Amino acid sequence: MFNTNIAEFVTGRVNGSYKPGADGSTVLTLPELFGAGPGGLGGNYGSGYTLEKVLMKNLKDNWLQIAMGVVVIPVVAKSVTKLIRKPVILPANRMLKSVGLDVKL
Repeated sequence: MFNTNIAEFVTGRVNGSYKPGADGSTVLTLPELFGAGPGGLGGNYGSGYTLEKVLMKNLKDNWLQIAMGVVVIPVVAKSVTKLIRKPVILPANRMLKSVGLDVKL
């Protein structure tokens, strides 16, 4: 939504330099939103842009990445965990029990 990664968003250092409000009209950082830089509170945008327009543009440009990160990745991770867990761990536990070790993996 902010057209930057989490580290750049929090620190305000985009591409290695700290320039809140002067790093592009669609790049938003936390220091910029809190008033650091030339834009004052709420940020500095190019001509014709407002915070709402910038967020909507970033949402339209990055909706697929946002959906993948919020929906698809957790679903896949949970499914893979369920599929891998039973076939690998249960036989290992049975083997350890048959050897005489009462340890669970």
